[in-house]
Amino acid sequence: MAARRPVAVVTAVVLVLEAAGIVLLNWILSVFVDKQRMSMAGLETHAMSAGAWIGGLVFGLYLLFCAYLALRCAVRDRAPGGFARIVLISCAVIHGVVGAFTVGLVGWAAFAGAMVTLGLLIFTLLAYGEPRTAPQPAEPDAPGTPDAPDAPGAEPSPAA
Repeated sequence: MAARRPVAVVTAVVLVLEAAGIVLLNWILSVFVDKQRMSMAGLETHAMSAGAWIGGLVFGLYLLFCAYLALRCAVRDRAPGGFARIVLISCAVIHGVVGAFTVGLVGWAAFAGAMVTLGLLIFTLLAYGEPRTAPQPAEPDAPGTPDAPDAPGAEPSPAA
């Protein structure tokens, strides 16, 4: 399939841009929480600010790792291994869930962005999937081979 390498590279680039956007958004959120002294259920302002910043950083690193895995698929032109495939599938599931939430909270443009990323991830996973081959029927042993029951010198089966 000729399009799988470029799509895997585009997937990696989109995930890097998304990681940068998530980290930037959470940094801005932490600044707003700190400046306005927001608190929820008695949590300190600093704890909420640090939580937003750390959460964004962890999710950004996760997206960068997913981008690395997609880029590695493109460079090696091979399917991801078991762990890498699980990580990319989890990233696709997260994008599906985030897309469902963004329709109501942010709007259709954000939903479209999440679905484009989801589509790129799914295409990358399917394009580098293991090739499916039909099972070959077992050929009976040819007469004259030592494993064949009618071969000279072969032991008779106990049922005979």
